[in-house]
Amino acid sequence: MPRKPKTTASSGTIRIQYYRSFIAAPKKHKEIVRGIGLTRLNQVVERPDNASMRGVVAKLPHLLRIVAPE
Repeated sequence: MPRKPKTTASSGTIRIQYYRSFIAAPKKHKEIVRGIGLTRLNQVVERPDNASMRGVVAKLPHLLRIVAPE
């Protein structure tokens, strides 16, 4: 079975950074941050660039931000 090529930061993905602690944030905010795969401060993950992922970042601008691709 052929391997899938690794995807790099392209127009189809966005890089989301977790830059502020959610200690005093509501439980729902904590669930959202963990749900997109962020576990540590200043961690950056790549996710598909679609309306739902941009909506997650828009709902939590005090915790998450979109960073430029490398």
